[in-house]
Amino acid sequence: MPDELAVVNHWIDGEEFVGSSGRTAPVYDPARGIQTKNVVLANADEIDRAVASAKAAFPGWRDTSMARRQQILFSFRELLASRKAELADILTSEHGKVLSDAAGEITRGLEVVEFATGFPHLIKGDYSENVSTGVDVYSTRQPLGVVGVISPFNFPAMVPLWFFPIAIAAGNTVVLKPSEKDPSAANWMAELFTEAGLPDGVLNVLHGDKQAVDGLLEHPDVKSISFVGSTPIAKYIYETAARNGKRVQALGGAKNHMLVLPDADLDLTADAAVNAGFGSAGERCMAISVVVAVEPVADALIEKITQRMAGLTVGDGRRNCDMGPLVTEVHRDKVSSYIEVAIEDGATVVVDGRDIEVDGEADGFWLGPTLIDAVPTTSKVYLDEIFGPVLSIVRVKSYEEGVALINNGAYGNGTAIFTNDGGAARRFQNEVEVGMIGINVPIPVPVAYYSFGGFKDSIFGDTKAYGPDGFHFFTRQKAITSRWLDPSHGGINLGFPQN
Repeated sequence: MPDELAVVNHWIDGEEFVGSSGRTAPVYDPARGIQTKNVVLANADEIDRAVASAKAAFPGWRDTSMARRQQILFSFRELLASRKAELADILTSEHGKVLSDAAGEITRGLEVVEFATGFPHLIKGDYSENVSTGVDVYSTRQPLGVVGVISPFNFPAMVPLWFFPIAIAAGNTVVLKPSEKDPSAANWMAELFTEAGLPDGVLNVLHGDKQAVDGLLEHPDVKSISFVGSTPIAKYIYETAARNGKRVQALGGAKNHMLVLPDADLDLTADAAVNAGFGSAGERCMAISVVVAVEPVADALIEKITQRMAGLTVGDGRRNCDMGPLVTEVHRDKVSSYIEVAIEDGATVVVDGRDIEVDGEADGFWLGPTLIDAVPTTSKVYLDEIFGPVLSIVRVKSYEEGVALINNGAYGNGTAIFTNDGGAARRFQNEVEVGMIGINVPIPVPVAYYSFGGFKDSIFGDTKAYGPDGFHFFTRQKAITSRWLDPSHGGINLGFPQN
């Protein structure tokens, strides 16, 4: 590759650290289809250096007053809010999502930063006085130490922001391993946090591939691992980290269904299906990938979805487009291959996104919105997490058949029901075996003061992400039983206190 390509280096101990492994990976501009950067890939020495920096910073950060930690978090929040346009440009240039979607991603991440600023209330303990004569019991929550965060390519800003602000607020130090496909956002946020006053070593960015991941999973000084990604990798992360004695939260894949009842507002439903199916080119773990239509609504709903798809513009996210490219050529080709699988399995391709006109460079990693009807539930198109702009229609005869279809799936991340029947909606939220549920809301990502996570093969480990679960994950509780004896009393009693 040309020597003039920019290099994305690690961020260790409060500054850029030039890697010495000699290994790099290409970073592309997906809308142009060209390599724009190289990112360094860590070796064992660099993994140890990042962890050692976090370990050295931990005692001082743990003992920093809550007031000071809170001030730094507020400062980081203000800087991020004022400069989010810079970060959005980075996201679009490396991931490909349109600028408005990139800005929305940052806004959702900011919500978690804002939630984290209230950490003194969220990590305070309890106190019970005089539980036995002269005996008090109280609890404290304390940080774990060095924690590892491994984040995916589809949300280079938001997913790291789900974890490191909460971990840092609670008094931990962090080693963040972002995706090598779009690594620059992590460095930008770490540098911004340093500008906000975060001490050196509290937040480190380690770039790499499987070697870096395994290094964090196995390192004895890393106390916990937080991960978001595909289910096979989430399961591997969970099993490997747990085997090495770590606390783990590993969020896996999804196959999210939208159940549409005959009484639903089909215009609202069609809008929602298009927004949730094709936003961010379908590269969302909360994307709707299957519309489960309770007959007789399927034909009318498909007509309305098709009309809306005809108005979408696919192109460079820096232009006035609705949907950008996929993140890499390899991923684009994998997603595209499912369209041929659908044809072979007897489904009907209503809208084929393989041959589209785009508002962008010809070499971009393009695949247009695709709609497939009558997808067999035995097809890989239905079973696999495609992670692209492919929306499937499955027709069922009843509400009961639709819920059974959802509950029989391997995943349990997100789902939605569209109906005007409050009783049906209430029944659905009770009966469906999914962790995040939308009622006439297609992408039910919880706000920051709730917690994010699904059921079944969509989550492995101890807790969900952010919200109250986040603070519980990044702290451990001590219970203290205390007695200060009156000097006038004493004596020996080998039994438990009775009163």
